[in-house]
Amino acid sequence: MLTPQSLIPVRTKKRHFIPPSVSAKHKSFSEQESMAKAAGVVVRQQYLERAINITCTAGILDPYVPPEGDSRLSSLSKDGLKQRAEQFKQSAASQLALRKVKEHDKEFSTKDFPAKAQEIFIQAHHNLTNFNKENLHTLVTERCYPEMVRGNRFKTLRWQFLESLEPPRVVHVRCPEMINKGNVYGQITVRMHSKQTLAIYDRFGRLMYGSEDLPKDVLEYVVFERHLVSPYSRWRMHGKIVPAWAPPKDPIIKTIMIPGPVMKPWEEFEEMNLSKAKPQQVQWNK
Repeated sequence: MLTPQSLIPVRTKKRHFIPPSVSAKHKSFSEQESMAKAAGVVVRQQYLERAINITCTAGILDPYVPPEGDSRLSSLSKDGLKQRAEQFKQSAASQLALRKVKEHDKEFSTKDFPAKAQEIFIQAHHNLTNFNKENLHTLVTERCYPEMVRGNRFKTLRWQFLESLEPPRVVHVRCPEMINKGNVYGQITVRMHSKQTLAIYDRFGRLMYGSEDLPKDVLEYVVFERHLVSPYSRWRMHGKIVPAWAPPKDPIIKTIMIPGPVMKPWEEFEEMNLSKAKPQQVQWNK
């Protein structure tokens, strides 16, 4: 007698990964994507957009052009009078921008701001030498931060602000706009002539640049920026303007390892009698 046969459906495990075919290397990306969609594989979408930061601008708009020979020419000389005439021309646009700054910041004053800007400048450099990133972000903009910390890893910085040779003053004011017309930023250039000391040591403690005992006179044009539309914004250091006539910086002292003789573990360098090679005598004139 035949027994009745019954078919029991058995559900197998779904494959989440489908291996590519052998000839997939020779196919374009669009063909591989269409094959993956046909096989049921979800292709992750690639976002090419990049996030932007609107708390500061990406650069310095209409940067201030320092007159050649600043702090060295007398205002009574011929070149000094030409510089004064150029400053009067640039001050016309600065006055218009200054009105716009005062519309958003009622307490702003060109007499009090240079001292405040110099204090921000000093605190920012002290936090840079102490590697205090949290406080440094509150004193410099997102554009200035990578320029200040780049290349400082494994180095020791010693910086000190000694005195001001001349009182700081505002020399340039601009109000750029970004994205739309109402999004206004304030950029103010402050001239600082001071005496500072700077010394940079490498990770082995060797001096690379400058000196802690040798003060130098430094003339700088520092740009400060603020997002005027935001009520929670503050003035922060945005960058520096280096004039074309500025003298070149001193070269960095590099540490170079001179290979010595190959020694065994039980030998000392002082005990080795190293024979110095004598230079050969060369007859230059016959």
